[in-house]
Amino acid sequence: MAGADPHGASDTAPSAAAVPAKRSDLPVRVASAVVMLAVAGLAVWRGGVALDAFIALVGLVVFGEYVRLVSRIAPDPARMGAAVITGAVYVGWGALALIVMPTPLLVAVMGLVICTDTGAYFTGRALGGPKIAPRISPSKTWAGLAGGMAAAGLWTGLFTLGGAWLISGIGPTGPSLAEALHIANLGVAALAGAALAVAAQAGDFYESWLKRRAGVKDSSRLIPGHGGFFDRVDGLLPVAIIVGTAWALGAPA
Repeated sequence: MAGADPHGASDTAPSAAAVPAKRSDLPVRVASAVVMLAVAGLAVWRGGVALDAFIALVGLVVFGEYVRLVSRIAPDPARMGAAVITGAVYVGWGALALIVMPTPLLVAVMGLVICTDTGAYFTGRALGGPKIAPRISPSKTWAGLAGGMAAAGLWTGLFTLGGAWLISGIGPTGPSLAEALHIANLGVAALAGAALAVAAQAGDFYESWLKRRAGVKDSSRLIPGHGGFFDRVDGLLPVAIIVGTAWALGAPA
């Protein structure tokens, strides 16, 4: 019969079912996230020198990834040197801010950034809409930013209320939700959280801009399914700088 394959195979293209489906990296991403949270949680629980060393180590790795990115961008040694100095100040300031702030504030900052990323991701996926800066980060939308701000505001409000509830326990009647609501300024806390969410997204955009100029998808491949450490803390750095500096300036001598 004309056109028949001598080996008995069809001369038509293989069906879609015959093409292996692309494996999802979700299990790898989840496993890596669990490990990262466990290690960070252990460092926070131990506190002291262990926590400071953990933050310093992560900061050094992030700085190395920053240098890797700018080395692909800088056209000459002079600009490379300026970029390295800028990165040293940026990453170093963020790491130092995390080290000097008290542990409860550190937990608040980390929770805020996580809530911002989570709120922005799910709101952006659900609502879509206009992009903020498609040439820098095509997936970021205004709806996602609003969702991230709302989630961060909710987090800071609840965290502040929890702290006020613990403080109210010092009184003779023990912990009181009514007293906590009286102590806590939830409106200011929520607005501060929403504003810091914008800073977190700005840090995300900054790293995305660097990666786009460098022509890479991730800052490195150190974390399976997540890229590099810079990819994980890009939003944390500006928030840490703002909160840590404000706390240091307002802390009693």
